[in-house]
Amino acid sequence: MSIAGTMITPSNEIARALQINLPVVALESTVITHGLPHPQNIQLAREMEAAIRGEGATPATVAVIEGKVRIGLSEDELTRLAEAESPLKVSHRDFATAIVKKRSGGTTVAGTMLAAHQAGIKVFATGGIGGVHKESPFDISTDLRALAEIPMIVVCAGAKAILDLPATLEYLETMGVPVVGYQTDKFPEFYSRDGNLDISVRLDSPHEIAEFAQAHWSLGLHSAVLVANPIPESDAIPRLNMEPIIAQASKEAKEKKIHGQKLTPYLLQRISELTNKRSLQANLALLLNNARLAAQIAKALAGNPRRMV
Repeated sequence: MSIAGTMITPSNEIARALQINLPVVALESTVITHGLPHPQNIQLAREMEAAIRGEGATPATVAVIEGKVRIGLSEDELTRLAEAESPLKVSHRDFATAIVKKRSGGTTVAGTMLAAHQAGIKVFATGGIGGVHKESPFDISTDLRALAEIPMIVVCAGAKAILDLPATLEYLETMGVPVVGYQTDKFPEFYSRDGNLDISVRLDSPHEIAEFAQAHWSLGLHSAVLVANPIPESDAIPRLNMEPIIAQASKEAKEKKIHGQKLTPYLLQRISELTNKRSLQANLALLLNNARLAAQIAKALAGNPRRMV
C-alpha cells in the first residue's frame, strides 16, 4: 500500500478490523482542517467517529500527518491536525508535496478515496462531493475523476449546493457512476431536500445498497457507487431560500477573484455568515446522518461478503 513510494499506515485498530472483515468507514479530514474553526472541528470529528461506532462499525479518519499518510487517527494525531497552522488541502496532486515536505493536511474526497481504497476500505462517508463550479465550467473537482475510477461506496448529501448540479450529474453519467438515491427519487441538494434533479436508481435500505454495489463491481466495473442521502428534514433549508444566498456568495467570489482550492472554503464560510450559521448547523447534521448510514452499509457489506474489486 503506497502513494509515491511512501507507505500508507493504518492504525492497529484499522489493520485488525480489515484483516478479520469487520465493517470500516473512511472519513475525510478537510472538514477538520478547512471546514470548521477550532475547537468545533475536533468536536465534529469525534462526533462522527462516535456515530459510526454507535452503529457497530469502525471509523477510519484519513489524513496526512507530518508527511505520513494515516488511516485511522489517534487522539493525539486528531488534536494535532485540528490545531495545525496552515495545513495542506490534500487531493491527488498534493500527496507528494505533503510527503516530501513532511507537512500535515486534510484529505479531500478524492484524496481520502485514493488512500482508503489502497488500504482496502470499501465505504466512505462525507458531506457533499465536489463537482463542476458555476463560476467556471472548466473548474471541475478531482472528486469526480476519483468517483469514476475508484470502486467505493461514497455516502454524501449530494454535491455541494454551491456547484452547477446539472453539469455535475451529467459528468457522473458520462463517466458511468451510478447515483443512488437513498429513500428518495431526487438528487438532494446538500442543505435542501427539495431538489428536482433525477437520480439513476432509488434504494431504500443499506442491504439493498450493499447488494447493488456488489452487482455493479461483479460486472468488472470500477467506478464508485455514489449514495445520495438527504439531510434530515428537521435540519433542511428550502432550496428557494438558499438559491439567492448562494448566488450572492458566488458573485462576491468572482469580484474577489477567488478560485481553485480556495473557492469552496470561501463560499461555505460566506454562506454560513449570510444564513447566520444556519447553513453550518445543516452541514453538521448531514455529516452525522451520512456517517450513520455509511456504517449501516459497511455492516451489510461485511455480513454478505463476495469477491469485490
